Amino acid sequence: AALDEHADSVGVNTLLRRAHFAGQMAHESGGFRRFVENLNYSATRIAEVWPRLAPRAHALANNPEALGNAAYCDRLGNGNEASGDGYRYRGRGLTQLTGRDNYRSAGTALGIDLIGSPQRAADPGDAARIALWFWGSRHCNAPADLDDVEKVTRLINGGTVGLKDRQRLTSEAKRIFAADELIA
Repeated sequence: AALDEHADSVGVNTLLRRAHFAGQMAHESGGFRRFVENLNYSATRIAEVWPRLAPRAHALANNPEALGNAAYCDRLGNGNEASGDGYRYRGRGLTQLTGRDNYRSAGTALGIDLIGSPQRAADPGDAARIALWFWGSRHCNAPADLDDVEKVTRLINGGTVGLKDRQRLTSEAKRIFAADELIA
C-alpha cells in the first residue's frame, strides 16, 4: 500500500520505472523476504565478501553483531568498531539501507527517527517509503527510462553486485507489469 501511495512522488509511474524499481528491490531484499541484513556468515564467506576482514574471519564467523561492527565501522557515517554503529545501522528494508549517514538522510527527508529507532527501516510501510526516497535521491528514473539495469544497479548498490540477478528480476517485473497493463 505504501508503494502505491508514494510511488508517484518520485516518478516511479511508468512500466520501465516500476519494473526497474521492483527488480532492484527484489534483489536487495531477497525477493521481498529479507528486511534485516543477515550477518551470520561463515569464515569462508566473510573472506569472500570482506577480504580486508579475512585475517579475522574465524573470530567474526557466526557472530552477526561483531561482523556488522567490523564490516561497517568508520564508513557511511558510522563510528569505530566499538561504537556499535556497524551493527546498529546494518542493512534494513527493501533497499538494505546501511550506515548512520543514510539512516539520518532518509529519516530527515521522511520525518522518521531512524537514528533513535533504526529498526523502523525494516517496518514494511517505512521500508517502502525509504526505498522510494532512496531511488529518487539516487536519480534512478533516467537510467530506468533507458532500460539500463547496470546503471540503475550502480546507483542503488555502488557497484554491480548481483547484476545478473537484477537483470533477471527486472525482466520478470517487465513481463508481469506488461501483462497487468494488458488486463487493465
